Amino acid sequence: MAQKPAIPKGTRDFLPTEVAKRNYMFATIKEVFRRYGYAPIETPSFELSSTLLGKYGEEGDRLIFRILNSGEKMRKADLDALAQDNLPRFANSLAEKALRYDLTVPFARFVVQHQNDLTFPFKRYQIQPVWRADRPQHGRYQEFTQCDVDVVGSDSLLNEVELIQIFDEVLTKLGLPGFSIQLNNRKILSGIAEVCGEAARIVDMTVAIDKLDKIGEDGVIAELEQKGFSAASIEKIKPLFAFEGSNADKLTLLRSYLADSEVGQKGLDELSEVLEHVNALGLKRGQLVFDLTLARGLNYYTGAIFEVKAHDVKMGSICGGGRYDDLTALFGLKGLSGVGISFGADRIYDVMTELELFPKELDRTLDVLFVNFGSEEGKYCLKLLQQVRNLGLAAELYPSAAKLQKQLKYANDRNVSYVVMIGAEEAAAGTLSFKNMETGAQEQLSSADFLTKCGQLF
Repeated sequence: MAQKPAIPKGTRDFLPTEVAKRNYMFATIKEVFRRYGYAPIETPSFELSSTLLGKYGEEGDRLIFRILNSGEKMRKADLDALAQDNLPRFANSLAEKALRYDLTVPFARFVVQHQNDLTFPFKRYQIQPVWRADRPQHGRYQEFTQCDVDVVGSDSLLNEVELIQIFDEVLTKLGLPGFSIQLNNRKILSGIAEVCGEAARIVDMTVAIDKLDKIGEDGVIAELEQKGFSAASIEKIKPLFAFEGSNADKLTLLRSYLADSEVGQKGLDELSEVLEHVNALGLKRGQLVFDLTLARGLNYYTGAIFEVKAHDVKMGSICGGGRYDDLTALFGLKGLSGVGISFGADRIYDVMTELELFPKELDRTLDVLFVNFGSEEGKYCLKLLQQVRNLGLAAELYPSAAKLQKQLKYANDRNVSYVVMIGAEEAAAGTLSFKNMETGAQEQLSSADFLTKCGQLF
């Protein structure tokens, strides 16, 4: 019995027109990255497990796809660890490699490994797939493409300002009618934990409050209680959920709330400076929102954190990022601050598809089709076909002398712009019939006029 074709949940196939749309999206993103001075790099699709594990927090580690050792390496599994019921150690001995979870940690490894070949500050962009063993659902995939820009070797807040501009410019160029760029600072969150008497439990707190938009205030409180936060600590956190008003209003409220926290005040100073620069420069379509519950549950962020959400669609964040001061230190290179953002290409693609933002011409993968009337006519078409391709057009000759109706149906199915028909008489006279498949208009042209027209039309 033949096997039923299927792909793993959380992955997708892309048809030619879909690939064309994705390439349009990637080209738009790359062009903005390039104009802001970022250079491209690539890293392997899988890394050593030791490179990735312990960098994303407990929840992130659970979502890393591990690659099972093969061959002789399987014989080296740590059976003593299994006998001692030390499953993490046993698992590590079975899987020395893992698919990358994101592009940031591999980038930190890349910077440390190639530090002598780079000029700092180093600005890079990277567009490659990543993998997460997450539960597949709308807008959430197990394989997806990230488009990242990072700058390392500079702690200037002008980098944060530039990244906000990149968010705004890319999404404006892609046609999104409205989106919010949410901004916070992990130092502010550290200050909140400090004021609440839970400074040592900043990770537990941020993981919980980062879920506010998903599980609501009651859900966050329940999670904090489950984590062992005292009723007094939770009471001090609860007012934050109701902080409303303009960015300036929120800053004023937090100045008072964090009056006794030096680290919290530092975070407010940094955020204020970024807001001041962005307000002076202005944004095209993005709305910059100070969201004090934004936490992004990754352990490595130390300063500014970002998320972007599209308006008028049911979708989670489509972009994110933040500053990380200590990430390269994990690989032996201290004192190298970095900040970066990531565009979730698959979610942006879904948003653009839902809002019908892709240019209609991207559905067309073929410009000109030559109808095949037979062997001799086909030979004649081949010479003209080559000249059309030399003009940069996508063109082909139907491979067999099938019925005209079948060939025209093929042209319609391929969304072809123009069809060329050259019978024996036309070939002898050096003419052809040129049909506009959208309007149905048809005209007789000489071969020379046809080539001139092709150059003008495309």
